[in-house]
Amino acid sequence: MKPASVLLLCGGPIHDWQAVGDVMESRLSNDGCDVTRIDDDLDVLAELTPGHYDSVALYWTRGEISDAQMTGLSRYVREGGGFVGVHGATASFRESPEFHALLGGLFIGHPPPRRYVVSLRNTNHPVTRGLPEEFEITDEQYTYDYDPRVNVLATALWKGIEHPVVWTKPWGPGRVAYHALGHDAGIAQQQMFGELLVRCVRWASTVAT
Repeated sequence: MKPASVLLLCGGPIHDWQAVGDVMESRLSNDGCDVTRIDDDLDVLAELTPGHYDSVALYWTRGEISDAQMTGLSRYVREGGGFVGVHGATASFRESPEFHALLGGLFIGHPPPRRYVVSLRNTNHPVTRGLPEEFEITDEQYTYDYDPRVNVLATALWKGIEHPVVWTKPWGPGRVAYHALGHDAGIAQQQMFGELLVRCVRWASTVAT
């Protein structure tokens, strides 16, 4: 099976991105992905080409993205690259409507971290196929203003309302996935966080799971 070539970008002023990035890098590498990691610097986005990396995985919260960086990321995905936003990605770059259009949603808030049940809504997608239809996780649960056209793969209840946990969407011919779990390194070490991360990356990279 062809290894996925992944650019892992970690940073932002919120969350322990160094420690979570370590867990993500290890999990992806152990799955056979070819990982290039860049910390606290988005300049690489301005020059992205799909032939260089199969996908970009972003663990970032808040911060700003420049016009050149956003143009590069959008072009990269529209030309067939993959993009995976993780956890705080929906809370990042709030002044960039194009980023949230690409990703598919914008963070609203979250209750305190707790143990809750994640339910699969689509069990036939490559990201979720073969996984338990329900599993428990301890994490922050995000709520969003999200595009109703995204393909919601997993949800969790908060105050009786379903909120997405994992979704996918196209951006031109490129593939975009969002994976909401991963508040800290301990949470990221949970088995289902890593399993969903790998599956999202491999799907976005167009590498079969």
